[in-house]
Amino acid sequence: MYSLFLSLPPQADAPNPLMSLLPFLLIIVVFYFFMIRPQMKRQKELRKYREALKKGDKIITTGGIYGRVTEVKDSQIIMEIADDVKIRIDKSAVIMDMSDAVRK
Repeated sequence: MYSLFLSLPPQADAPNPLMSLLPFLLIIVVFYFFMIRPQMKRQKELRKYREALKKGDKIITTGGIYGRVTEVKDSQIIMEIADDVKIRIDKSAVIMDMSDAVRK
C-alpha cells in the first residue's frame, strides 16, 4: 500500500523546445519588419540626400532653420538664411528639403 504513494505519475511526452521559443521568434520577426527595417531605410535615404546636396538646394536643419545651400564641403555646408547672412552647419544637421515641409 505504501508503494502506491511513492510511485511517480506517468510521464507525458516532453514539449518540443522549438514550440516554446516560437512566440519569441515571431515577436523578433515582427519587430524587425515593422520597426527596425523601416528605420534603417529612412536613415539610408537621409544619408543619400545629405551626400547629394548641392549649391542652391533649399534645406531645413534639425534646429528648424530654413535656408539655401551656398557651398558644400566634405562634412559642412555654408547655408544662407537671409540676404548676406551665411552660417556654417554640419551635414548631419540637415533633415529635409523645404519641398517636403510644404507638402499638404
